[in-house]
Amino acid sequence: MTSKPAIQTLGIVMIVGSLIGLAGALQAFSAERYPPPAATKESLEITSPTVLRHLAMGYSTLAADLYWIRTIQYYGGTKLVLDGATANRQGSPGQQAGNDYELLYPMLDLTTTLDPRFNIAYRFGAIYLAEPYPIGANRPDLAQALLEKGLRARPDKWEYLQDIGFVHYWWRHDYRAAAEWFTKASDVPGSPWWMKSLAATTLAQGGDRQSSRVMWESIRDSAEIDWLKEDAERRLAQLNALDQIDALQAKIDEFAAKNQDG
Repeated sequence: MTSKPAIQTLGIVMIVGSLIGLAGALQAFSAERYPPPAATKESLEITSPTVLRHLAMGYSTLAADLYWIRTIQYYGGTKLVLDGATANRQGSPGQQAGNDYELLYPMLDLTTTLDPRFNIAYRFGAIYLAEPYPIGANRPDLAQALLEKGLRARPDKWEYLQDIGFVHYWWRHDYRAAAEWFTKASDVPGSPWWMKSLAATTLAQGGDRQSSRVMWESIRDSAEIDWLKEDAERRLAQLNALDQIDALQAKIDEFAAKNQDG
């Protein structure tokens, strides 16, 4: 038989849940009827990370949530404006974003200073910063800076190391740097076993076969999973085949050059 205190507790939980749902609906209605004002430099001048954290006192996490929502609104609103004006803008998507996203990093910096463990703000914020203009701010350097800030707060987060690797991979096309960050991620306790494989594959894709070969040999020799050892053998065979193809192509080119001279 259910006790009276348990029934009362359940009733309170149900009431609170209903109130939260009602508050969410009211907030959505309010946002639609009375959209929040756009973020401006002036609105951020008195809210530097240090000052804002002191003002928030014991409510830093709540303030971080609010600033994260504000950051998403700013990013989404800016992107909508740019999408609507694409046909009238000059230049290509690869151009620097100019001042269109100038408040994005400061707002992310504020959010993550208020809550240094705000995982989503670091990871999604880095994507917003790194994406090419006009989808994002076209600032992979700031994306990396944000993720490195997260690492200072959470050195155990191998995901931030991986994300920095992807910044180099996708947006900077620096495969060696990407592989170095993937390797750093693989050294963090608790990181997945496939991180070293990702680093080795990235090196091969970037044309550094010798470094890739050394890494795959290390994976093969230390693998405790048969599948991983077999995959390393297969990758090494692929690298050897690529070397043989290059050697054969060099001989063909040499033969063609001699015959052309003759």
